[in-house]
Amino acid sequence: MTGVITGVSVSHTLATVEEVESAAPADASAAATRLAARDGVAESVVLATCNRAEAYVVTDTAADGAAALSDFAPEVREGAVTRLDHEGAIRHLMRVASGLESLVLGEDQIIGQVKDAIERAREDGTLGPVLEEALLKAVHVGERARTETAINEGTVSMGSAAVELAAREADLDEATALVLGAGEMGTLAARALAGAGVERLIVANRTVPNAEHVAQDVSVDADAVGLEAAADAAHEATVVVAATGSPDPVLDAAELRGADTVCVDIARPRDIDPEAADIDGVVVHDIDDLEAVTDAAHERRRAEARQVEAMIDAEHERLLSSFKRARADEAIRGMYEGAERMKGRELDRALTKLDAQGDLNEDQRETVEALADSLVSHLLAPPTRSLREAAGEDDWTTIRTAMELFDPTFDASDAEGAPGAVDEAAGE
Repeated sequence: MTGVITGVSVSHTLATVEEVESAAPADASAAATRLAARDGVAESVVLATCNRAEAYVVTDTAADGAAALSDFAPEVREGAVTRLDHEGAIRHLMRVASGLESLVLGEDQIIGQVKDAIERAREDGTLGPVLEEALLKAVHVGERARTETAINEGTVSMGSAAVELAAREADLDEATALVLGAGEMGTLAARALAGAGVERLIVANRTVPNAEHVAQDVSVDADAVGLEAAADAAHEATVVVAATGSPDPVLDAAELRGADTVCVDIARPRDIDPEAADIDGVVVHDIDDLEAVTDAAHERRRAEARQVEAMIDAEHERLLSSFKRARADEAIRGMYEGAERMKGRELDRALTKLDAQGDLNEDQRETVEALADSLVSHLLAPPTRSLREAAGEDDWTTIRTAMELFDPTFDASDAEGAPGAVDEAAGE
């Protein structure tokens, strides 16, 4: 198991929504397959979500990895692209799976998306031992973060915070709820309402098929309608959560007159006319009202995040040590295999000559063989120590040189015609 990981990330932390969208491949499987087909690339995986587009490759050298990923996000400004070396990529994957890199700190959805990326790469044949170990370790850390800390506890998303705020003023059990908008916030609000116990959900959106997709996503009775039906639906609803991207209000005060509902407007600009708050029976909350709900939860999660960071530090060091040992062990294994082949050939020659000089008894044969074994062990002990030390010090140049010198596929007999070739190899 050898190779170095190189990664590239375009995410909400540095990039705009448009830049993330431009970097995200239309087909993650096809993108990973194209990367795997490039010269020098042994493994690849692509992770694409609504807030990030990332790619990782395994190559023999970091330069090969950087070259393979050089055009991953050609339309994104350089300042919005994060390039990751081997150690940085491993740590970043752990942070991603733990929810520390998410728009909503500690959110749970990302760990499932990482698992999906692993399975997709496995099915596509682009996943190999190096990336698999790094990704599975990231998932392991993400699961530990959520079971051993409270990083994912408490309301922090706008959608779920809106539902929590509405539940303070209305009984949601077996109620009818209306969600305006079928984007990410609308979807989160719909899921939160279903989890809060509403009996029926209406999803209104300008594009009805998108509303149908959200309606099918929840576990309660749900209908999809166009925005033109939103006013009638609001009169049926105990709670309305508004989260469209409309530049103009979706519901004005006149349309809500006579309704008995709690409205939580998390859209910018507002979906619900603020004057509707003056209507008897209608309560209107906006984003500013959500701050009290979300701030305390954010603070709790930030405190938990510090524990997760410490967890990542320990797991990161363990995984790096594992990779280092694997690289050193491969070089050492190649060195011993090459030495054993050479010892076998030279031992056969020596025993043949001794037999020709007179009868060689079994004890003498064993003495010669033991001498050969002892010479190999003593000669290889210093370079073995040096390779293990090189791995511990991240001296990959020394390890790579050793792997080239002691390649298990190298046959010294092929070089016997070259003057001094075997002697030079043995001396080095």
